[in-house]
Amino acid sequence: MSAVLQYPPELLFTICEYIYAAGLPPSDATSSLDPLAIGEYGTPTALPSSMPPPNWSEPIARKTLSRLCLVNHAWYEAAKPWLWHKIEVRLPRSWLALVDEITDPEDDEKAVLAVKESIQAATHAALASSMLIGASSNEDAARKWKESIMESLTGPDGSIPPELLTPPASRDPSPRRLRAKSTSPARWKIMRTISDAVQNVMDLTEPGVYVPRLHDPRPGRFVRHLDFNHFRTIGMRRSVEDSVTSRFVTGERVEALLKELPNLTAFGATEYMDGALSLPVLNELLLRGSASRGGGRPTRGRGIAVDDPEEEDRERRRDCKDLQAMDLTGCVSAVFVSALTEFVNTHLHEDESSSGSDDEGRRQIRRARARFMQEEPLTFPGLLRLGLRGVKSIQPRILMPFVLAFPSLTHLDLSATRVTPELLTAIGNSTVRLRSLALARCIHLTGSCIRDFLVRAPAAAQIQELTLYGDQTFPSSLTTDDLNEIISSAPCFTSGELTYLDLSSTPVTRELLLDVCKPLPKLRSLGLSYIPDLKLDVIAQFLKSKAANVEVLTLISTSPDLDWGRAGVGMGVPRGSAQQATIGLHSQIIGPLCTPPYMSTLRSQEVVIPPSPTRLRVIELSVSTLAALGAGAGTWRIIRSKGGRGWYVDTASGWVGGELKRNLPKEHPLRVQMHRLADANGNVNSGVGWHARKMEVLHGCGMSGREDGLYGAVSFAYQG
Repeated sequence: MSAVLQYPPELLFTICEYIYAAGLPPSDATSSLDPLAIGEYGTPTALPSSMPPPNWSEPIARKTLSRLCLVNHAWYEAAKPWLWHKIEVRLPRSWLALVDEITDPEDDEKAVLAVKESIQAATHAALASSMLIGASSNEDAARKWKESIMESLTGPDGSIPPELLTPPASRDPSPRRLRAKSTSPARWKIMRTISDAVQNVMDLTEPGVYVPRLHDPRPGRFVRHLDFNHFRTIGMRRSVEDSVTSRFVTGERVEALLKELPNLTAFGATEYMDGALSLPVLNELLLRGSASRGGGRPTRGRGIAVDDPEEEDRERRRDCKDLQAMDLTGCVSAVFVSALTEFVNTHLHEDESSSGSDDEGRRQIRRARARFMQEEPLTFPGLLRLGLRGVKSIQPRILMPFVLAFPSLTHLDLSATRVTPELLTAIGNSTVRLRSLALARCIHLTGSCIRDFLVRAPAAAQIQELTLYGDQTFPSSLTTDDLNEIISSAPCFTSGELTYLDLSSTPVTRELLLDVCKPLPKLRSLGLSYIPDLKLDVIAQFLKSKAANVEVLTLISTSPDLDWGRAGVGMGVPRGSAQQATIGLHSQIIGPLCTPPYMSTLRSQEVVIPPSPTRLRVIELSVSTLAALGAGAGTWRIIRSKGGRGWYVDTASGWVGGELKRNLPKEHPLRVQMHRLADANGNVNSGVGWHARKMEVLHGCGMSGREDGLYGAVSFAYQG
């Protein structure tokens, strides 16, 4: 332990960083596509891998970091930032405790006391550093250091107001006076300003001597990730009145918390708290970093003599990091829609229908901003991943400028939104370079605009994950000619880089798959649902010849061989039986694609079993087809999600030690885990499933990512 105490803090910090990274999901290129196994299954060694799991579970990583905090003070300082790195709000009371821990509202007198204590601590740190080079330490030296620091802080470029540098005793002693809300700088900014002032003074007196930064007890600066994916108030026995008048997650609390998170880079919201996404919250999320340093916004010294009350907030946000990922899945509340509309009208384009109740000053500010936006539009270049799945209440005139304000997007989920052909065309002409795109159930898009975007737009040339999913309620608008041109000419198809593809409900034909489509060697998950006239033998021939690495295949209501339950008004008569569907699936898909070829060998010869023609091991089927399969056959079992989806899975195959293996023994942990999921009959975690319908944007894993909570339910449980 004595040797550990001598390690530099940077080394301990790096060790804790690796521990935290061990609990993160792998990238899409190395994912096993299987649900994460929780248990003692050995140390993760190779990727992709299902067993041992590809990464430690997050609880294990957090438990390891929390135990390191108990070793000594050095380990505590190294592990604490990583314990606060990712915050997932789950329970209402824990949310309130989080807000109290990070924000702790202060008045100006407390701020003065904090500045005084910080200057005193900085003086001691500077003296300690100077003693290391042989300088003397006494009261006179401490006084001189304090005077030098105060002189540096009170200069013309000082960011701490002069009234905070005066001792409380010299101010008007009226302890019971009514105090207005504090306008002092944030605690983290005060700390950094004083540390910079001390280092500047040290550089002038003793060049080359480093002074350690001040210790800030507030953990807000450590938070990089904040999401409400697991937040629920269901089951708390709250009345409707309580849910309206006594909300836990309010806009004021979220805004106060965001002001103390200068390094936040990922934010996730859900429909359970979208009523807290007010305009001030959107401002705190988006108008930070580069968006507050320019980009069309009038700032001091840029030619506007109008008194803008938001100028102080903009100065504070300039020192914050840009938000890199934002997930707004399912946010449809009236508060959010109104806030986003006002945000777009205020910052992204001129609102001609401004109310007449605005005073002349506000109208003057709005006209000034509009004048600057025409010369230098406001953009958010730091945001790379945006999820808007199910945001159905946003009108196209608001959605279009909002999406176009992000010129650096790599992941974009617009499924089930009011995206229009004009927006898709504008994205294609922008600087966006997408790697993952979701356009599922977009009823306003035409087949021609999707075709032109995928074939001609530079923004779509590097797409590796694409979903054009449609179903019987909202089928795809693509025609056979559109799909023919997309498959034959779109760069994402011709390059062979696609890893995830969903063409459900599109008019896929035998000729398109076998004659037009080029090989897709990297494709791992393929969606071909709701294509009733596509035969199973065509799909099998396509997988064997052009997409042998596909592991997951969806065939809901596809093929006359499986669509035996099709009946009703306008649907015709059933085209088969349950027995024929079971026989057709095993004889035309599972047998030819998942079974090694038959070999006849002598006993004296060494037997080398050849691999299966493809890597197919998971098939998603309709509810009626799954019911016809019963308990399955051989190693194939039915695994159901928490909702209405279900898969026919080869429980004896999976990624083990970086290699896809079949015919695993019965006692193998992976096979035992799969049998446990099959026996659960849908009583599983919301993150259990394959072929996600929702894009994972907070970590950047895309359509191959894995989520639980409400995001997981949208990905794997919901039918739509």
